[in-house]
Amino acid sequence: MIRGRKRASYRVRMEFSRELREDVLSGAITVSFRLWSTPKVVAGRRYSVGLGMIEVDSIELVPFSSIDDSDLGRSGEADLESLRRRAAHAGPIHDDTLVYRVEFHPAA
Repeated sequence: MIRGRKRASYRVRMEFSRELREDVLSGAITVSFRLWSTPKVVAGRRYSVGLGMIEVDSIELVPFSSIDDSDLGRSGEADLESLRRRAAHAGPIHDDTLVYRVEFHPAA
């Protein structure tokens, strides 16, 4: 008897601080900057965030100094230094540090 493959029962997650999750799922936050050694998400795929899902639109490696006011607002941070502190949990971030810019939208 040939058995079918079982579908994985877990969901792949993209982690956000608890206070940001509602804004991520409502679409108020649509960009995140991550200090990863390798990309952890793929454009076009969906990821669980709390009780909802997001779909990644794009991911690119950019210097921290290239983050502009538009992206800062879309990240949900008040200023560049608060973004630097939030993203630096994986290590120090200087202006020339490369970070992943992840653009996404809420998925139904």
